[in-house]
Amino acid sequence: MRGVARAATTSDAFNAVAEPRRREILDYLASEERPVGDIVIHLRLEQPSVSKHLRVLRDVGLVRVRREGRKMFYRTNAEAIRPLHEWTGEFERFWRHQLSQVKERAEAKAKLGVADPNSGGNHGGNGGSNN
Repeated sequence: MRGVARAATTSDAFNAVAEPRRREILDYLASEERPVGDIVIHLRLEQPSVSKHLRVLRDVGLVRVRREGRKMFYRTNAEAIRPLHEWTGEFERFWRHQLSQVKERAEAKAKLGVADPNSGGNHGGNGGSNN
C-alpha cells in the first residue's frame, strides 16, 4: 500500500506552521523585529536550523525580512497569518458551543441536586474509618 504524499512545507502557510519550532519562531517574532542571533539564543536552537525555518516562513510569506548592513531582521507578517486565524476560528466557535452545552448540563444537574461522583466526598465507601 502506498502512502499519501505530503505537501512540501514551503507550499503554504498551513504546512509551514505544522512544524512546532516554526510556530515558536512566529510567536517570538510577533512582538518585535529581531535578528537571527536573538532567535537562536531565545529558542536555544542551532543557527543553521533557525535560518532554515526562517527561509520556509519567509517563502510562504509568514515573516518579513529587513536587511541592515550585514544583519537580517525578521518579523511576523500578521496579515499573512489571517487565513490561519480565520480557519481556526471555525473550530473555536465549535468548541465554545460544546463547552456552553457542558456548562448548561452541569448547572442543570446542580439545580436538581445530583451529586458529582468524583467530588471526593465520603458516602460510606471504603474511604472512611471503620473504628
